[in-house]
Amino acid sequence: MKPLAQAFGAIAALLFAGAAAQADDKPPITIGFSIEQTGGLSAVGKTGLLAFQIWAEDVNKKGGLLGRQVKLVFYDDQSNPANVPGIYTKLIDVDKVDLVVSSYATNLVAPAMPIVMQKNRLFFGLFALAINVEFHYPKYFSMLVFGPDPKPTFSKGFFDIAMAQNPKPKTVALVTADAEFGRNALDGARENVKKAGLQVVYDKAYPPTTVDYSPIVRAVQAANPDVVFVASYPPDTVGILRAVNEIGYKPKMLGGTMVGTAAAAFRTQLGPLLNGVVVGELWEPAKTMEFPGIWEFLKKYQPKAQAEGVDPLGYFLPPFAYAEMQVLQEAIEKTGGLDEDKLADYIHNHPFKTIVGEIAFGPDGEWTKPQNLFVQYHGLQDGNIEQFRDDSHITILYPAEFKTGEQIAPYAKAKE
Repeated sequence: MKPLAQAFGAIAALLFAGAAAQADDKPPITIGFSIEQTGGLSAVGKTGLLAFQIWAEDVNKKGGLLGRQVKLVFYDDQSNPANVPGIYTKLIDVDKVDLVVSSYATNLVAPAMPIVMQKNRLFFGLFALAINVEFHYPKYFSMLVFGPDPKPTFSKGFFDIAMAQNPKPKTVALVTADAEFGRNALDGARENVKKAGLQVVYDKAYPPTTVDYSPIVRAVQAANPDVVFVASYPPDTVGILRAVNEIGYKPKMLGGTMVGTAAAAFRTQLGPLLNGVVVGELWEPAKTMEFPGIWEFLKKYQPKAQAEGVDPLGYFLPPFAYAEMQVLQEAIEKTGGLDEDKLADYIHNHPFKTIVGEIAFGPDGEWTKPQNLFVQYHGLQDGNIEQFRDDSHITILYPAEFKTGEQIAPYAKAKE
């Protein structure tokens, strides 16, 4: 029997090699995008690129898509929105890629939208908040967890947690950068503030070029709010939390949608400065969030990330970047081609099982069901990354289906 088994094994190997060779003979399926490899968002952008590359490797090892290998075509947008339109024009008109997806983050996705709409192309926005609420472009799909009404959903959990305190807070400060992401975030936050009956005592946007956040934090402190809600991008998040610590400011509750806290680079920078902060996040290594395939992906991602010097945890962007490609892959396989009208129709009308859970897309391409978290950090002693390998220093407070514990309140108590 052993020679027979070896013969079957040899035949299987030859068949696989033949399929791979056949795929290599055909032109590759090209997927184009801009991605932050330098600039302020590069610490996150590099992790998204690695996740895309892992997906392409996984697909190509299995013979590709439609019998063709997958090739990624990408350019560094330098974290600069002004570079994005030119990149997508080149991808579509010069490189003539088969499909396009986006860079990371609202501010970098927004300037691509007019190009892809003009060219009538299918498009995925990776972590773009409410980009399609005004356009209603039917070939846009959002890889972000905030559901069909993303602006208020973005911050709803934060205010639900705040209003569950005893005594209830009465006043709030709203802080963000004067940019696309911040404007969208605060539009939704103001809706939630009004519903909660909170009095706004501070509502200002700082310039995106800000480097010293102490004057902003002092101005908020002078307004004396019970709750401080901040919508910030990664560099701002670090600057604001450092200023809060330097000034010794301790409102009753501090946090918001402070992007970057889930990334290892910022967790290790901030360490105990994160204690007590209640922030929006997307996935944590908690028992409540062990979706099928998530750990298999992370076991591939983490050693590669370590070797490349990027986020060694991969909890923030990478699972969602990979899941985005899973959606695209299934649509291609099920429709049997690259017709973007057919792909869009399939994506709109089918749920997808991914490593971040089951996803379905509504009319504007947003998820039909929100899946965003609010968490609180506690007990961090330093910036040692090993503290973040499990959820012992991070409690999921919201939503109920993923909740792992209760808030430590007020903020000053959680800082102890």
